[in-house]
Amino acid sequence: MFNYSYFAGSRVHLGLTGSVAAYKMLDFCRDLLGADIWLSASLTRAGSRFVTVDSLRALGVSPVYQTLFQEPDQPFPHLEPAQQADVLLVAPATANFLAKMACGLADDLLSSQVLAFSGPVVAAPAMNPGMWEASATQANVATLRQRGINVLEPWSGDVACGDVGRGKLPPPGEIGYHVLRGIAPQDLRGQRVLISLGPTREHLDPVRYWSNPSTGKMGAAVASAAWIRGADVHCVCGPSDPDLPAGVKRTHVQTAQQMHDACIELWPQMDIACLSAAVCDFRPSRPQGEKLKKKDLSEGEMPIAFSPNPDILHTLGGNKTASQRLVGFAAETCPDMETEARAKLQGKNLDGIVANRVGGETSGFGSEVNSVLLLDRTGSVNSLDNWTKADIAWHLWDWILHS
Repeated sequence: MFNYSYFAGSRVHLGLTGSVAAYKMLDFCRDLLGADIWLSASLTRAGSRFVTVDSLRALGVSPVYQTLFQEPDQPFPHLEPAQQADVLLVAPATANFLAKMACGLADDLLSSQVLAFSGPVVAAPAMNPGMWEASATQANVATLRQRGINVLEPWSGDVACGDVGRGKLPPPGEIGYHVLRGIAPQDLRGQRVLISLGPTREHLDPVRYWSNPSTGKMGAAVASAAWIRGADVHCVCGPSDPDLPAGVKRTHVQTAQQMHDACIELWPQMDIACLSAAVCDFRPSRPQGEKLKKKDLSEGEMPIAFSPNPDILHTLGGNKTASQRLVGFAAETCPDMETEARAKLQGKNLDGIVANRVGGETSGFGSEVNSVLLLDRTGSVNSLDNWTKADIAWHLWDWILHS
């Protein structure tokens, strides 16, 4: 989630209020700092009952504030986030602190910092479900959202007091996506984006299938980068476990035909499609209704006839309007990867294609890094060697927007 090197050097100020969920933010701080994102923090008096100044400082958070009159050499700590930070995050945000934000109170350090902050503000609530559902809390949340503050929805489940309902702090990873969205350029806002990712599976019999090793990591990075940059993203996911922001819509499929049908249905409403899924080109012509058994095979061989699956890229390219852009991915093992990719670019009416070599020890399926060629209709070629998939995804959107 923090693997996009674009954010290195960004500055985040974290406000922790009095919820038992505050301890969950310590791992969040570690991950943020590990991505070279500068992090400062403020603790309310109640927040310091759950997380200490020393625990934050030990992780590398600096500075850490508690009161308005803490450091003689920092006479205006209530203004420091507004002068330094790119985004202000309140997590966990209690019902009491949301009420103070809605009323514009500035009776302690953190509330003063929020009031003085003119940049993006994200609030991640955590409280008893009854307190979240209270009409006063809902009115406060509505007021904050009208002012442009990004108040996340708490998650449902068991809370500390034993009650069950909506009131849990969203997972730190989900909070992180919203923090990155607050920092990132919103140059894809208003764009509807379709992403396909992961493998497809074609059943040989009820317990066996024909597939490939795709994990969906590349497509998930592309989808997450688009969402972070403001796009309305819909993923068609083959069988995989992609790490995606909760705001990304998803359609889950198994077979190439199902992925084809889902993409065809969604395509007319989309502005851009990036089809990164590793689709099985062939499927067994006659899947067996019963489990295949060794004793039933003649001479120890299993003859299987295959039929071609529909070409999703070719179909979308044939239905593409002048205002739509279509980018494909091509997994190659041949020596002349560029020639193969160029033929697909032209033959399928694409605006761009990402060719990547698979089968290597450090790139391709399942790897965190990749080496790709980006080709467009003008004939330009851009080579990215041994980049992380996250950084390839980020650069891909720069390339699409400016090509």
